Amino acid sequence: MIQLLQNIRTPFNNILLAGSMLGVMMSCSEKSTGDKEVVSQIQESPKSEETVKKQDGMVWIPGGEFLMGTNEDEAYPAEKPAVKRSVNGFWMDETEVTNAQFKKFVEETGYITVAEQKPDWEEMKKQLPPDTPKPDESLLQPGSMVFVAPKQAVDKRDISQWWQWVDGASWKHPEGPGSDLEGRWNHPVVHIAFDDAAAYAKWAGKRLPTEAEWEFAAKGGLSNSRYAWGSELRPNGNFMANTFQGNFPNGNKGEDGFMGTAPVKNFPPNQFGLYDIIGNVWEMTDDWFDAIKFQRLSGSAPLLDSNMNQCYNPTNPYAQERVIKGGSFLCSDNYCINYRPSARQGHAYDSGTSNVGFRCVKDAPQETLGMK
Repeated sequence: MIQLLQNIRTPFNNILLAGSMLGVMMSCSEKSTGDKEVVSQIQESPKSEETVKKQDGMVWIPGGEFLMGTNEDEAYPAEKPAVKRSVNGFWMDETEVTNAQFKKFVEETGYITVAEQKPDWEEMKKQLPPDTPKPDESLLQPGSMVFVAPKQAVDKRDISQWWQWVDGASWKHPEGPGSDLEGRWNHPVVHIAFDDAAAYAKWAGKRLPTEAEWEFAAKGGLSNSRYAWGSELRPNGNFMANTFQGNFPNGNKGEDGFMGTAPVKNFPPNQFGLYDIIGNVWEMTDDWFDAIKFQRLSGSAPLLDSNMNQCYNPTNPYAQERVIKGGSFLCSDNYCINYRPSARQGHAYDSGTSNVGFRCVKDAPQETLGMK
């Protein structure tokens, strides 16, 4: 295992990535289960016309009860079983945070992202097996994980066939040195670690969504629908999100018009007015990842002892991971069917990749919610 990690330049990032991508290592059909769509019990929206619609690039998400997770046979174990949850109303960015928006943040604050800094071995080894040897100092360079499509079919069990650590890759240079954001300023920003996203959110006067808030918003009132827009992946043959068409990872046909990230607002919004809530890039949430969260919530598994570990991933026991949602342009019906609201994965909190981004939320004033 260590030899494999050294081959792709950074043991730390690949161990985290291997765990966070467990879901896509499993096979599952895109076939719909035919579950009946159940409309969530939505709280009444604020009375003001301005509040009901949009405000400063955000849309109002009315709170309410909903079924979180799924009981579909053709879903991953981490999504089951469905449990009843509720959220209060909140504002949510109508799009993922774009390169242009992140650029403004960096210009005003001088912020330097995690990917632009040299990895700290003392921090890295906290998430690695105790006997993991320190890599050569020459390997500890600023950079990030980049998807590079192989030229031929490969063993899908070996993610190093398409994920490469690239020195110098960052939000400004998505494919590494020599690449830039020309023509991509309205694409979602990537190569962002959790702390980067949290820093942006604080600067913007916002925060990252909880997993429950994100899923409630993504479902758009269709609590038991397989997709964010209904029960069919491509209603009337229309592409509803930026995903991977063809044989993953080498055979992307780009039938939806894109081989990588897409400009925001390129696909239809869901019923709450959220664009690209599915596909394009995975989106970070504020929750730590627990692989059996819904089993715990349903009472079929013991509660997580957060004094021992704040997250739980049996395939990656040393890593500290946050929940990501929504799937990305790399989700394919023959490898990863995570382009669904209930889908969830763990993602290393202190590193980014070329297919993970974020959007922010903001709490409504108490008087807006009718509170005193």
